[in-house]
Amino acid sequence: MKIIAHIKTDFPTKFGLPRQSGLVEEIKGKIIFEAEYRVPEAFRGLEDFSHIWLLWQFSEAVRENWSPTVRPPLLGGNTRMGVFATRSPFRPNPIGLSCVKLERVELNSSDGPVLYVSGSDLMDGTPIYDIKPYLPYADSIPDAVGGFTDNLDERKLEVDFEETLLDKIPEDKRETLIKVLSGDPRPSYQNNPERVYGFVFAGFEVKFTVSDRKLTVTEVIPEK
Repeated sequence: MKIIAHIKTDFPTKFGLPRQSGLVEEIKGKIIFEAEYRVPEAFRGLEDFSHIWLLWQFSEAVRENWSPTVRPPLLGGNTRMGVFATRSPFRPNPIGLSCVKLERVELNSSDGPVLYVSGSDLMDGTPIYDIKPYLPYADSIPDAVGGFTDNLDERKLEVDFEETLLDKIPEDKRETLIKVLSGDPRPSYQNNPERVYGFVFAGFEVKFTVSDRKLTVTEVIPEK
């Protein structure tokens, strides 16, 4: 399989990313293609679709061996499920699948055709294998059953973000960051109110603590 493109996002590491695509629609991404695939004809008609599927590589989970069971974070990290019943990155083939909103297609960019998307759950630099249009008549199944995920509570947190700290974040990135934080970026099995967590977003290290259902941002540090 050939890598056809890479995506640029505000998340240089996987910590802090939403657990699935579409959970934070405000997250922006920019898909830049390898030179071989910068052919405008390959994108003809794509602008008429509102959403696209991305098939991509779990680039930080490439390994020789695999396990038939994994511990999904949504189940607290203590319950084992079959790897094929999860979306764990630790798979026989490290392939991810995400549905994102196609904001626009820019054919005449200096980087060749570029796709602008939102709602992604991909790290900055993630390699992309393929892109396919989302087809509502075939891809939407209203009465689908979600297995063990159907019984999970939505883990929304109240976010306490002091104004002086929030002001350090570019204005157009603030709403996105607050939604990412409210989605509880911690692993499900970590619940220590004294622990300070942190991740990098849009060039800033954001540190926080969580007690009960309240997340408090403690520091915002520009990356050097």
